[in-house]
Amino acid sequence: MFAREVRFHLKLNAARELRPVFESEILPLLQRQKGFLDVLVMLDPYRKEAVNIFLWEEKMYAERFHREAYPEVVAILDRFTQEIPVMKDFEIEYATVPAFEQIAAAIV
Repeated sequence: MFAREVRFHLKLNAARELRPVFESEILPLLQRQKGFLDVLVMLDPYRKEAVNIFLWEEKMYAERFHREAYPEVVAILDRFTQEIPVMKDFEIEYATVPAFEQIAAAIV
């Protein structure tokens, strides 16, 4: 399993508007992508920074999404962010969250 972290700083008071836009515009884009598993959307306690962890069956699916649909996601997020989102990639070695364990077992 593969994870891509996308991190960005939010514009003032943008956090409350982010969730409905994420659910109505970004999540459907992700769900149409082959290999997409799930996403964790996290905000810091002051609601100034967002960290999103996108879970994929394999890195190649995340790369395809990045090439084909990510520019649209960045355009959607532009109204909420102070900067270009920063990405970092991870291979998932171990997880204790039951849903993650089931996903990992199905992939192996």
